[in-house]
Amino acid sequence: MSPRRSAAEALGTRSAILDRSVAIASAEGLEGLTIGRLALELDMSKSGVLGHFGTKEALQLAVLERADEVFRAEVWEPARQAAPGLPRLRVLCEAWISYLEREVFPGGCFFVAAAHEFDGRPGPVRDAVEARFAAWRARLRKEARRAAEAGDLPSGTDADLLAFELTGLVMALNHAVQLHRDPEAGHLARRAVRARLGG
Repeated sequence: MSPRRSAAEALGTRSAILDRSVAIASAEGLEGLTIGRLALELDMSKSGVLGHFGTKEALQLAVLERADEVFRAEVWEPARQAAPGLPRLRVLCEAWISYLEREVFPGGCFFVAAAHEFDGRPGPVRDAVEARFAAWRARLRKEARRAAEAGDLPSGTDADLLAFELTGLVMALNHAVQLHRDPEAGHLARRAVRARLGG
């Protein structure tokens, strides 16, 4: 076996482990990941699974990174081509709502679930979750400021407050979809976005 083929196979195996791990962690939490379970489900040895990551914490961090890649593809990429400011903010909100409605992750928003699981547990995993929320809030604030500067939102719009409200709105949607299975949740979320952003 050539070194190139061996490396490609290792990357493929690592990717398969991460895909299964994201699905499990979405529904059962990052602590629900066990090396034994992954080995059994993927027909691998425990040492084979562990060899790709080294520790359970390293696996959890890699799973967060994979989930972030999915979130960016689902929510950020659709908005990248939209004009900065209010148009992009609207596309971001619609993509965010659609991502939750379609249950891209089996357990709803991966990062909302991870935040509930780790918010009171200091360490690298909590820090990684918090950093992703901070980056997302910063992106929302940036677009809100651009919208206000362009006159598309009322003068004096508080970008920090708007980002906070939009984040809370989507967390409420996640709750309505996952806990209550409310078929009207997406419609209500869109109404709330229109009430806040106009249009």
